[in-house]
Amino acid sequence: MNAIPAQEIKRRGIAAVDELIAKGDLHVIRNNQPQYVVLSEARYQELIVAEQEAYYARIRASLEDVRQGRVKRGTADDLIKELGLDE
Repeated sequence: MNAIPAQEIKRRGIAAVDELIAKGDLHVIRNNQPQYVVLSEARYQELIVAEQEAYYARIRASLEDVRQGRVKRGTADDLIKELGLDE
């Protein structure tokens, strides 16, 4: 991942980011630590779509678990006992 010091952005403005963002995602370094990540709009949208797809996959898997009877219903106390956390 590309990196740029925050001071460089302060000095040159958004033009400093424009040059590097074309090469990929960009870490902004502040106090010698990565503090921010700058993404292109296209990359941001890719991440949003991937997150939504993962969310839907988890929902589908959970629904399949229910259909297959792999889900046990009970109370919080039942779960605590099953996990051996009741003292």
